[in-house]
Amino acid sequence: MQPSNSWVCLSASDKPTKADTASLDNRGLAYADGFFTTMGVINGQILWADYHHQRLISHAKALQLALDSHAILTILKTYATQLQQGMLKLVITRAVQDIRGYGYVPSECGSKCEVWLKSSVMTVSTAEQWSLNDERFIPVQPVSTAVCLSSQLACLPPSLAGLKSLNRLDNVLASAELQGIKANVFTSNGERDISEGLLRDISGRWVEGTMSNVFYQLSDCRLVESPSSELINSSNTNKGNANKGNANKGNANKGNANKTHANKTHANKTHANDLMQGQWYTPSMAQSGVAGVMRQVIIDELSTTKYPVVVRSLQDKDLPHLSQLFFCNALRGIMPMSSLMLLSGEMVGF
Repeated sequence: MQPSNSWVCLSASDKPTKADTASLDNRGLAYADGFFTTMGVINGQILWADYHHQRLISHAKALQLALDSHAILTILKTYATQLQQGMLKLVITRAVQDIRGYGYVPSECGSKCEVWLKSSVMTVSTAEQWSLNDERFIPVQPVSTAVCLSSQLACLPPSLAGLKSLNRLDNVLASAELQGIKANVFTSNGERDISEGLLRDISGRWVEGTMSNVFYQLSDCRLVESPSSELINSSNTNKGNANKGNANKGNANKGNANKTHANKTHANKTHANDLMQGQWYTPSMAQSGVAGVMRQVIIDELSTTKYPVVVRSLQDKDLPHLSQLFFCNALRGIMPMSSLMLLSGEMVGF
């Protein structure tokens, strides 16, 4: 196996080549023509390998890439065994084309791809765990806080919405905004427990975090009587059965944070069993955001319980009525929040 933090090209199948042979004409670099997935590894096993495999299949189909997903998964498992503990990042790009510019010929040549892999030794935190029915578990991180960001996500056509494509400039800018907020908070009071930022898309709906998906609960049941709410179909692992309805773009009541939320106790917030209680909602991925692996794992796990996950738009008017909130991704698992700072500066506590 290559040294930690090095890139290798797997396109040569059983003879990976070093990244220094890569061309600057790579279409991932030139046009973001490709996608990626990031996998945690514990005890030599890829976490949620079946879900990552499904991503390889669905994304290759969506982008018209000829990818042997089964062969790639076999190689990934070999690297995971050698890595034992850490992270695997896989990047798939379309191969260099004979024609000039953005275009490609929808043929065997046009569908060829380059496969790049980086393995990194790191500790995947598992201090708290949510045990699932199939004897697997989801890591649960310590409680932290979140903040609403002014950065916005692009809205995409249906063929691209929900994909983990290489075009992540909106997340780059949002992450920079979050880092700036963290730096200011640390400078002013010596604390730094803000771990994630909540992002809207350009239509005004709150969609996800800078590096994660979001789930939430509401304290006001009247808010759920919305045409944008629907039960999610757990069998759809490609895009999470994103809500197609035209939800209202409500921007009202932005500054009316519910003061009673700030006085709620935070005790036992990280208890994994709490995640099985109450009705959870998650925003649609129909026009923006990434339909993440961990998002789908949670949807599938709760699909047979009393309260299956409901896809529902998260709007400005909902924020003061949030009663629970957590972010999640495939590497860190679940990241529970104790509060959310609104754009107005008011704090909603859980």
